[in-house]
Amino acid sequence: MTDFPVTIFHNPKCGTSRNVVAMVEAAGYAPTVVEYVKAGWTREQLLNLSARSGLSVRDLMREKGTPAEELGLLADGVSDETILAAMVEHPILVNRPIVETPKGVALARPSEKVYALFDNVPDSFTKEDGEVVKR
Repeated sequence: MTDFPVTIFHNPKCGTSRNVVAMVEAAGYAPTVVEYVKAGWTREQLLNLSARSGLSVRDLMREKGTPAEELGLLADGVSDETILAAMVEHPILVNRPIVETPKGVALARPSEKVYALFDNVPDSFTKEDGEVVKR
């Protein structure tokens, strides 16, 4: 395993997130895995991840399986501050997995996006559903 620092903001209930953890490990990295639904978020942390990933706060928000709609967060004109406050209060609102390395930050959806953050990637990887990802 390499000492290249990798942090994965992970939800173990999510197949994409589980695949990303396995893909990172298969690439030879020992990630720090943060179960963000338990650990929660800070406003500053979310702003930093948004800025480093090049994604807006709204782009980091997960709609499916979250209270986003009932909280009124999907309407046009909802401010980033409102979305950030909701994400801090309801960590499940943040999409996953988010991967952070010295090369950058990415929302790894689809899971293959994680490979852009590494120099070392396996020639192929088989996901939980049997799909094979080639380099």
